[in-house]
Amino acid sequence: MTTTKTTGQWPGDDLFRVLESRHTPRCTLWSDPPSGLRAVLVVDDWTLGRAAGGTRTRAYPSLAAAVDDAAHLARAMTLKCSLGGVDAGGAKVVVLDHPGLDRAAAFARLGQLIGELGGRFVTSGDLGTNVRDLEIMAEHCDHIHIGESDLSEATARGLLRCIEAVAERAGKAGLAGLRVAVQGCGAIGSAVAKKLAQSGVEVLVADIDRDRAEALAADISARHVAADDILVADVDIVSPCAIGGVVTAGVVDRLRAWAVCGAANNIVADAGAEQRMQTRGILHVPDIIASAGAVVEGAGDVIMGLADRGHLIDRLGDTAGEILDESQRTGRPTGQLAQERAWARIRDRSGRVSPRK
Repeated sequence: MTTTKTTGQWPGDDLFRVLESRHTPRCTLWSDPPSGLRAVLVVDDWTLGRAAGGTRTRAYPSLAAAVDDAAHLARAMTLKCSLGGVDAGGAKVVVLDHPGLDRAAAFARLGQLIGELGGRFVTSGDLGTNVRDLEIMAEHCDHIHIGESDLSEATARGLLRCIEAVAERAGKAGLAGLRVAVQGCGAIGSAVAKKLAQSGVEVLVADIDRDRAEALAADISARHVAADDILVADVDIVSPCAIGGVVTAGVVDRLRAWAVCGAANNIVADAGAEQRMQTRGILHVPDIIASAGAVVEGAGDVIMGLADRGHLIDRLGDTAGEILDESQRTGRPTGQLAQERAWARIRDRSGRVSPRK
């Protein structure tokens, strides 16, 4: 008989540590060698209803990094659904992009795997996943929301309501004449910039794809600035609409804007950056409110069956205003207050104490 010497360290321990640090109870790894599919599904919470979340595709330095990203984004979806008044939970799929990925075959297989969940998870597009990818998935699964433009428009509508709430708290009579810097000119950033321009806002835009930013600027008569300068531009409001984690403590110290309100996921890098904004008196609408328009639109349609989701999207502005007012009264950061409100709704539904990051 042979014995195996144990060291107390399993090969998967890094993944379990990631999940435990994020308080994430459910993680599924999907692998399909013929297509090269390597994907991670994290379902954060089912308390309010079926889980909703986008499918993101990108290269990751490690599986642990992919799991961490999926867990972080799934948690944000749970909070957005709760704050948006949607009867759905949060989830996220990330597809690991790599040289061996046969994209068409991989997304076909992913659609089959999502279909096997029987509708308990509904997905849509996210960074790195295009409309064709979603169409291929939808050929094998009924639980795919393809409409990229309607989700972008819903996000922009919700963000506009939140910016209106910020302007009101700052004593501004409407949005006309305000200067807003929009970081990112993809589907969401472009929709945001266009809505702001239509509201009489002086818009500055930037993107790592300079040609795309210049084309958007010409289209809406906005001003193009360098991607490295957009967050510290001389404006009233900064609106990150690309990647997350961009508002660091160092960026906060350099901000010339008096407010931050954007549609990217997980904009603020950490609690230190959030506290620094509070100390400086910078108004901040957490992205779990400001960017929730898409999940309200998608989940409100597919999961709740609402014919019109506009009233819920517009209500995000009211929620933003209430959180800003509470922050002013209590001196506490808006991100903390927004999370507490989200968990309170989930707790009321479930009768249990919800996990905290």
